[in-house]
Amino acid sequence: MTVTLAQSAGYCFGVRRAMEKAEGSAPAASLGPLIHNEDAVRELAQKGVTPFDDLSALPKGSRVVIRSHGISLDEYKALERDFEPVDATCPYVKAIHNMVYKAAGEGMDVIVAGQREHPEVKGIVGWAAGRATVVGSPEEAERLPYTQRAMLVSQTTMGKRRFEEIAKALQSRIKQLDVRNTVCDATQKRQSDAEKLARNSDVMLIVGDKNSANTNRLYEIAKQFCQRSYLIEGAQALEDIKFYPDDKVGITAGASTPRRKYEEVIAHMTDIENKVNEVDEHTNAAETAPEADFAAQVEQSMAHLRPGATVIGRVLQINNDEISVSIPGYKTDGIINKSDLCDNDVKVDDEIEGEVVKLNDGEGRVLLSQRNIINRKLWDEIVKKKENGEYIEAVGKEAVKGGLLCDVNGVRTFVPASQLANRYVEKIDQFVGKELKLKIIELDESKKRIVASRKAVLEEEAAAKKAEIWGKLEKDAVVTGIVRRITDFGAFVDVGGVDGLVHVTNLCWGHVGHPSEVVKPGDEIEVKILDLDPEKERISLSRKATLPRPWTVAEEKYPVGSVVEGKVVRITTFGAFVELESGLDGLVHISQCATTRIAKVEDALNVGDIVRVKVLDVDTERKRISLSVRAVLEDEAMAGTDSITDEYAIDEEAPAEEAPVEEN
Repeated sequence: MTVTLAQSAGYCFGVRRAMEKAEGSAPAASLGPLIHNEDAVRELAQKGVTPFDDLSALPKGSRVVIRSHGISLDEYKALERDFEPVDATCPYVKAIHNMVYKAAGEGMDVIVAGQREHPEVKGIVGWAAGRATVVGSPEEAERLPYTQRAMLVSQTTMGKRRFEEIAKALQSRIKQLDVRNTVCDATQKRQSDAEKLARNSDVMLIVGDKNSANTNRLYEIAKQFCQRSYLIEGAQALEDIKFYPDDKVGITAGASTPRRKYEEVIAHMTDIENKVNEVDEHTNAAETAPEADFAAQVEQSMAHLRPGATVIGRVLQINNDEISVSIPGYKTDGIINKSDLCDNDVKVDDEIEGEVVKLNDGEGRVLLSQRNIINRKLWDEIVKKKENGEYIEAVGKEAVKGGLLCDVNGVRTFVPASQLANRYVEKIDQFVGKELKLKIIELDESKKRIVASRKAVLEEEAAAKKAEIWGKLEKDAVVTGIVRRITDFGAFVDVGGVDGLVHVTNLCWGHVGHPSEVVKPGDEIEVKILDLDPEKERISLSRKATLPRPWTVAEEKYPVGSVVEGKVVRITTFGAFVELESGLDGLVHISQCATTRIAKVEDALNVGDIVRVKVLDVDTERKRISLSVRAVLEDEAMAGTDSITDEYAIDEEAPAEEAPVEEN
C-alpha cells in the first residue's frame, strides 16, 4: 500500500491570513464562525476569539473580526458604527465586493454563481444594492429572464467547469454579459490536483469539515474518478475504512482544514500502511511454508533487516569512536560511528533510532546511521514543502558561475542568478552569509539537490500585499497619498502601495495649465477615490473633491468692503475679470476700472496685471462678485489728501506768520 498527499492541500492564502488576523486581534468576537472548520474555531475560542451570530449581547465598541467569507455592505456599516471591526475578508472576496458595487452603481444587474446560502455568496449579494441574482447551476441560469446587460461573478470556491457552464448558459439570455471569472486560483489548483490524484488512486481521503463548501466540492470531484472516496473530519474516521495491501491511497484537504488535521491523518495512515504491508508479508509466508514452521517464519520475518530499514535499539556501550546498540529480535548488535551520530547527549540504556547501512560491517555487526535518518526526515520535510507550495529557509554559502549555492538544513540548494531578485543582480556574493526565503522550483531526488527561486517569493509576497491593499481600498473613500510623478495630463499618487491617477481636471476647482502648478513630487495630499478597477489595476482619484467649492465660502473669505489682490485673467468690452483664487473670478466693470472715464478697458488694465480691488458685492447663488479698482484708488487718494492736510495743518498756537499761504 502507498500513500500520497495532493500537492495543494489545507489552508489557502485567504484563510491563513484570516486566522493570523484573528489571533493577533484577541480578545475579540467574530461575526459567525471565522472559517468552516469546527476544530479551528474551537482553537480560536481558546485563544480569545469567540464566534457570535448575534452581536447585540456585546458591549458597544467591542473588537469584532469579519470572517474570510466577508459580509454585506449594510452589515459592515452597522459594525463600523457600533464596534471596532477587524476586516479579515479574503482579498479576493473583497475584490468581488468592489466589482459588484461598481456594477450596481452603474445600473447593471449582477449574477452570482454559487450556493445561495453560503456566507460568501450572501456577502457578495449584499454589495449589489438589491440588483443581484444567485444561480447554482446551468439549469437555473437558463431559467433567468432575458435582459440587456449584466455582470457574472462566482463564489471563489466554485469549480471552474461549473462556472464556465453557467456562463455559457447565460450567453443566450443576456445581450451584453460581462463575465468575471472570480474562482480563486488556489481553489482551481486544489481541485485540479485532487482530480489528478483521484484518477490514479484506489482510495481518496478528503480531510475537512462537512460544512465546508470547498471540502465538499473536493469530495464531489474525487468521487467522479475514484469510487472509494471518503470525506473525513479526522484520523479517527479511518477505523471504519477498509484498506488492502495493493491500495494506492490519495489524501487531500479543504482550504479551511488546519494542517494539523491532515498531518494526523497522514501519520495514522503510515501506521495502517505498515500494518497492512506487514500482514501481507506474513500471509505470503504462510502460503509457502509448512504449517508447523509458520510461527518461526513470522518471527524471522519480523526480525528481518535490510539496508535502508529503520530500527529502534537500546544503547549498550559507548566508546571514543562508536556506540553499540541492541536490535530487538535480531541475533547481532548494531554499531553507530560517532561521525554518524547526531545526538551527542546519548547515554547507556537510552533508546536510539538508526538506519541500517550494512548488515555486516566486517565483524558481524549491523552498521547503523542516525545522521541518515535525520537527513531523510529533513529531505522529506523539504519535499512536503515543495508539494504544499511552502517556502524554505536557506543561507547563502557561495557565489558560483550562474548563481548562488545555499544550504537548506544541510541540503545543497542552487539559486540561478536570474532567480535571485526581480532585477538583474550584478554582485551575487552580496547574498553570501545571508538568510534567504526561497521557493523550490525543482527537486532532484537521486542527487538530493534543489533548485530554488528568491524571485518567486518576492513576486508572490508583492502580489499578496497588492491584493491586501486592493481589498482595503473603497470607492468614495478619502485617503492620504504621496505624489510620485507628474505628467502633462495629471499626477500619479501612491495610496498605500498602489498608484492612482489624479487627472489635471481633478487637481483643483479652477483651470490648471499644468499639474506642476498645483502639486510636486513628494507632496502629501488628500484624495478621494472616484473609481477602482482591480483587474486593470487602475484607480481614479480626485484632489478637487476633498477641497471646499470656492463659491460656498466666498462670502466669508471676501466680505463686502474688503480690499484684496488678484490677477487680471480676461478682458471683455464691459469689464475685466480678476482671479481671486483658483476657480473664483470677480468682475471689475468698465466704470470701476479707473477714477476717470475710459473708452475701453485696456486703457486702464491688461491681462496678467496684478491689481488691488475692493469687494462691492458677493452673490453666491448667482456666483458673481463685483469688484472695483476705482474704489481702491479713490480710498488711497483720500488717504493721501488726509496725510497732506495733516502735514500742513495750521497750528493755532503758532505765530501767524508761520502759517502757509494758500494759492488761489
